[in-house]
Amino acid sequence: MSTEGLHSSSLTSLPLQYRGKVRDIYEIDSQHWLIIATDRVSAFDVILPNTIPGKGKLLTELALFWFDKMADHVPNHLADLSLEEILPDASERSQAVGRSMIVKKLKPLPVEAVVRGYLIGSGWKDYQDSGEVCGLSLPAGLRQADQLPEVLFTPATKAALGDHDENISFDTMASTIGQALAEQIKAISIKLYTTAAKYAAERGIIIADTKFEFGLDDSGTLTLMDEILTPDSSRFWEASTWTPGSSPASFDKQFVRDYLETLTWDKTEPGPELPESVINGSLSRYREAIERLTA
Repeated sequence: MSTEGLHSSSLTSLPLQYRGKVRDIYEIDSQHWLIIATDRVSAFDVILPNTIPGKGKLLTELALFWFDKMADHVPNHLADLSLEEILPDASERSQAVGRSMIVKKLKPLPVEAVVRGYLIGSGWKDYQDSGEVCGLSLPAGLRQADQLPEVLFTPATKAALGDHDENISFDTMASTIGQALAEQIKAISIKLYTTAAKYAAERGIIIADTKFEFGLDDSGTLTLMDEILTPDSSRFWEASTWTPGSSPASFDKQFVRDYLETLTWDKTEPGPELPESVINGSLSRYREAIERLTA
């Protein structure tokens, strides 16, 4: 099964612009990109040699669901062009069907908008060291996976491929992109997170944290881009088994990270091979989360 996924697309009718951790981006024309979500999997900013077959289609399905659901809150980068129009050759189009988005070109902003509703991951590590998360003070006595007293906005730099994202303060973000734009991103990001978290909670899923990426269109309008609220950009937990004080059962790629943490691997290239059990277990978690959210 692990050999059946799409590791890398190979279109020849469009120029490849960028091959990221998961997505391959092709230039359609001066105004549009074709983004193909492959079945590559990355962890700790390293692309692993295996694929998780079908993951790209599942991520695309969920991202498109959320883009549609959040369209009243913020514009997104989706363009009104058909895949048949862009890729008339059926053999090329087969690489993109169900796992692609045709999007408008934007001026990407060099920050990631991270929103946290629960104390986990790097936030938990920060809190243990300093009682703070990304410079924001929190009450004493919180446990791992506790719900935070209030939703936190903790921006990060957007790292180049192979580098690690770094948390930054809101003031640093504002000095980079401007105060007004930073405030707008913060407000929209928190609104998107709280809306999605409420919706997911009604379906038995906790969205512990997530990240958004934004760009500006030609008129300077803030526009949501990349993917949103997928298991690759968020932590999804099973609400029925969530217990503060331990790392909850998850629907996201934390399942892969947890396996990798058992290895003697220094989290640099090359990444280790994933066993079949981890691939299948991860895929089943992706499927369950997406079925529950989009049903």
